[in-house]
Amino acid sequence: MVVRRITFASCQPYIIYPVRLFPDGNIPMKPAEFISENKEGMIKDLETLVNFETPSTDKNLLDRAADYLLKYVEKNLSCEAELIENATAGNNVSVRIGRGAVKKPLLILAHYDTVWSKGTLSRIPFSISDGIARGPGIFDMKGGLVQGLWALRSLEEYGRPNRPIEMLITSDEETGSNFSRELIETKARASEAALVLEPPQDGKVKTARKGIGEFSINVLGKAAHAGLEPWKGVNAIEEAARVILFLQSLNRIEKGTTINVCTVNGGTRTNVIADHTSLGVDFRVASEAEAKNVVKSVMSIKPNNPSIKLEISGGLNRPPMQKTYETARLLEVAKTIGAEFGTSIEDCTVGGGSDGNFCAAVGIPVLDGLGAVGNGAHAETEFVDLNQMPLRAAIFERLLEEL
Repeated sequence: MVVRRITFASCQPYIIYPVRLFPDGNIPMKPAEFISENKEGMIKDLETLVNFETPSTDKNLLDRAADYLLKYVEKNLSCEAELIENATAGNNVSVRIGRGAVKKPLLILAHYDTVWSKGTLSRIPFSISDGIARGPGIFDMKGGLVQGLWALRSLEEYGRPNRPIEMLITSDEETGSNFSRELIETKARASEAALVLEPPQDGKVKTARKGIGEFSINVLGKAAHAGLEPWKGVNAIEEAARVILFLQSLNRIEKGTTINVCTVNGGTRTNVIADHTSLGVDFRVASEAEAKNVVKSVMSIKPNNPSIKLEISGGLNRPPMQKTYETARLLEVAKTIGAEFGTSIEDCTVGGGSDGNFCAAVGIPVLDGLGAVGNGAHAETEFVDLNQMPLRAAIFERLLEEL
């Protein structure tokens, strides 16, 4: 084994990285060195991508960014790149590296949409201070997307992939992947494993995620004058309060089940008995069995007042992503690679979901949270640590070689 040294700002003074001799005996410049030497290029790409405002609900803005991403991969990678058009949501970008191999491909998942509305950049522009970069969507997940693209660039220049690689960059993850889910599941079924460039949790990769669902509950009563004839009314808010208490009683923290009424809207004026109330409900579960229990309990709610009508819709959107033996194997490979770079790779379980949930549900192992180190997802304070980006990109590139 030949050992060479690479300096990353996040791991002083050196990272020791073993280099495998190729059959011809040559030792080309390693992918990790290529990434480290091109840190400024990564930062420039990050700034460019953050400056594309990409709210999940604005197709025009999304499509502009998708066009940029397509041109980027066509320019910088020898690949088959495709713009997958969508009439409703933003267009998706598909990238394929390697053809004709017997082995199934690895599937890389990323998304370029964000929770931030048009105009946010005027309040929160891209900025860098003391090695920390800020901007809307930078942590979730444009930083991870940039790392993934540079990992592919370094892999193509100096690495030797073990199997074909597919990368799917989608436009509607933040709103539930309603338009891209079928595409994700189709590609997952044909793949060996999925690697997701969502941000890590405090630096930890994610090997399990809760399933996520939503309910919309409309409570329909009858309006009446609150002072003259309140008895002729049927108060939808009162009934909604009973429904809320029942929903809260379904929480099973010990089983990882949480149910929360997150939005309440109802009534018209303070002197009118409320004839309608709507509830927006979020629920999270650790298993499919718990999801079935929650859905059955909520869909069977009956009004306490027989004059009330309840309209209930919704259910499980993202199935749980549970840690399996195959997932643990992926984690062990990542840990070994992390050790080669002088860093520890740890894993965790989180309550949030990602497109990795869909991949796990169709039966392939998933390693998630392989994106940029930082914090503040969906908050105005979100940031990424620029010094960690080359290191994480290099680790990701080695995963693509080893799996």
